[in-house]
Amino acid sequence: MTILEVQNIRKKFGEKTVHDGLNLSVQQGEILSLFGGSGTGKSVFLRSLIGLERVDSGSILYRGKQIQNLTETELFEIRKNIAYVFQNGALFDSMTVAENLAYPLIEHTNLSDNEMREKIDSMLSLIGLEGSQTLLPASLSGGMQKRVGLARSIILEPELILYDEPTAGLDPQNTKNLLEIMAKLRKMGKTGIFVTHDIPAALEVSDRIAILNNRRIHIVESVENIKKSTDPVVKAFIEGSVG
Repeated sequence: MTILEVQNIRKKFGEKTVHDGLNLSVQQGEILSLFGGSGTGKSVFLRSLIGLERVDSGSILYRGKQIQNLTETELFEIRKNIAYVFQNGALFDSMTVAENLAYPLIEHTNLSDNEMREKIDSMLSLIGLEGSQTLLPASLSGGMQKRVGLARSIILEPELILYDEPTAGLDPQNTKNLLEIMAKLRKMGKTGIFVTHDIPAALEVSDRIAILNNRRIHIVESVENIKKSTDPVVKAFIEGSVG
C-alpha cells in the first residue's frame, strides 16, 4: 500500500533548480533510502514532505490526500504522523533527557504524569539508553544525542519517519546501534525514508533504494537489484561499497 506519493514536484531557490519533475512513491512498512550527491536536494526533499519547504509545483500525497498547500495549522496534524529526525539530534540543551522526550507529549497529548513517565521509559528502552532520564545533552556522546533525538521524534508514534543523515559523523558502533533501532521500528510497522551518504548502512537496512540525479529520481529498485545493477549512475554510487 502506498503511504506517500510525490508527483512531478519542482523546486527552485532563485535561479537554481533543485527538483525538476521529481516522482517517488513510498510503500507502507518499508525503509526506502535516498542517495544523491552533495547539493542535489535530498534534505530539501524531506523538508518539503512536511511543509518546512514549499514546492513550486507538483503534488505531495499522504495517504491519498494532497498536503503540499496545507496551512501551518493543517500541517500540525500531518506532522504528528510524519516525524522528521534531524541530523544533529536537535535537543534542548537546558532540558534533561526526560524533559526533552516529555516536550512533545506535553504539547500534543493529555497523558498523565505517570503515563508520560511510562512512555519515556519505553522509548529509552527502545534506544538502549535506560536510566538516562536525568542527564543533560552535554553529558551524552554524539551518538547518544542522536538516539535521544530519534526517540523524541517518534514518541508520538508517527507512522512515517524521515531520517536526515542520522549516521553522519558516527563511529561504527554508534552507526550499528542506530541501524538496529531503525530495523526495530520497521518490525513495528513504521515506514522510513532514509536520506544518507552512508551507502553500506543503507544497503543493510533498506528495502528499496532511490537515486536522485540531475534533479529527478533516476532509479528506484530493490537492494538486491541495486547491488547487481550495470547502470553507470548506480555503479558510481555503490562501487566499492558492496562486499
